[in-house]
Amino acid sequence: MDVVYASLRRRRPEPARVGEVAEVVGALWAHALPADGLEHASARSEDDRIDLLLYLLTRTPTPPHLAAPDAVQRADALLARCHQASPRLHQRYLPPEPNPATGDHATH
Repeated sequence: MDVVYASLRRRRPEPARVGEVAEVVGALWAHALPADGLEHASARSEDDRIDLLLYLLTRTPTPPHLAAPDAVQRADALLARCHQASPRLHQRYLPPEPNPATGDHATH
């Protein structure tokens, strides 16, 4: 199992709302695809962001010419898909930002 840490920054700092963590985790499950390998997700809300831990199935090694996306890439795709498809996430949070070192949105 791979664990990926990611955050979504709020559009404006505000205290966490009741049920906010459940809404974000629910959006992750609603937009997860089998290829994402999402097994579990947890979240913690802060005034300026929501922090996520995504537990993804480890993919078996594949030959380079058939390279499957790694965990960070899969988490990145899932977060981007959720943010784009969920009106609530789109309204409350900024789009996921790429990691400056890798260009990926999620960090681990």
